[in-house]
Amino acid sequence: IAGIMQPAEEVGGDYYDVLKHNGTIRISIGDVTGHGLESGVIMLMVQTAIRTLMLQVETDRVKFMSVVNKTIYENVKRMRSDRNLSLLVLDYVDQRLYISGQHESILILRRNGTIEEIDTDSLGFPIGLTEDVSDFMAETVIDLNMEDVVVLYTDGITEAINPNKEHYGIDRLKQVLIQSHHQSAAEIRGNII
Repeated sequence: IAGIMQPAEEVGGDYYDVLKHNGTIRISIGDVTGHGLESGVIMLMVQTAIRTLMLQVETDRVKFMSVVNKTIYENVKRMRSDRNLSLLVLDYVDQRLYISGQHESILILRRNGTIEEIDTDSLGFPIGLTEDVSDFMAETVIDLNMEDVVVLYTDGITEAINPNKEHYGIDRLKQVLIQSHHQSAAEIRGNII
C-alpha cells in the first residue's frame, strides 16, 4: 500500500486512511468541499468517526456509512457550515474488496494489464449534506487476484494542470497505470506523481 497527500493550501480537505483491525484492512478516501481550516477540521472528524466505528466492529457497511454521515451532518450543522464530502470506504478481506460510498471512480489494474473502472455514484451520497443517507447507501464486492492493483485518487490528480493548462485527466492516469502494471505500489505512485 502506498499513498501520498499534498494539499493545495496549508490545510486541505482531501482525506485518506488505511486502518487494520481484526484481519480487515479498511481504506477510506474522501474530499471535503472547499479548502482551508474548516475543510481540514471536517476531514479530521471523518477520520475519528471511521476509526471509532471500526473499533466498535460495525460490520454492516450501509449502517456504518449512515452513522458516519449522521455524525458529520450534526457536527457541520453545529458549526453552521455548508461543507460536505465525498467518501468511499473499502474493506479488504480474503482477496475481496467490499466498497461503499461515493467518490471518484476506482481503477483496478488487473495483473494482465487491463483496467476496470468502477463507478461509485450509485454506492452512496455526499456525507454531511442531509441527516439520513441510508436509502442512498449500497455496497458492491470486487474479487481481486494476486498482482491486481487498486488505485484510489482524488480530483487533485485528475484535475492537476500542467504549464500548458492541460488537465492530467483520467485517461492519462489509466495510461500511466498500464505502463506501470508490473511495478510495486510505491513505484506506481511515483509514476503517477
